Amino acid sequence: KQLGGYLRGGDVVALIGDLGAGKTAFAQGVGEAFGIKGPVTSPTFTLIHEYSGRIKGSEVRLVHMDLYRLQYPEEAEVIGVGDAFQEDAVCLIEWPDIIEDFLPEDRLIVEILGSGEQLREIIFRADGSAWEQRLREMMEVIS
Repeated sequence: KQLGGYLRGGDVVALIGDLGAGKTAFAQGVGEAFGIKGPVTSPTFTLIHEYSGRIKGSEVRLVHMDLYRLQYPEEAEVIGVGDAFQEDAVCLIEWPDIIEDFLPEDRLIVEILGSGEQLREIIFRADGSAWEQRLREMMEVIS
């Protein structure tokens, strides 16, 4: 939920973790921060869910992708993954490895370690100079 306050339109967040690690729970926290009414659910079978929310008073789309079922990178084009990378959208992508070549260079990587009843360790990594600065600012406030 805290991360939601640092996100803005155009951001891409790659969510990495084993099955059951909490990637969708993480997306739910972001949805809550955006004031999204109703549940943010796993798009495991539909692959993409889209929600309307607000960040700091501005409308934003939250695009939540679960690409676990994709077998080939080309399938991402067919389902419109590239269309989601717009200035009015924040994209949260579970299982992003399959579309590595489609992802913007500047993105935040969130790796969630642990599953089941275990405590989670969450590792934030910046991929790109813009996120490096924002991540430093975020960590100063959160830690």
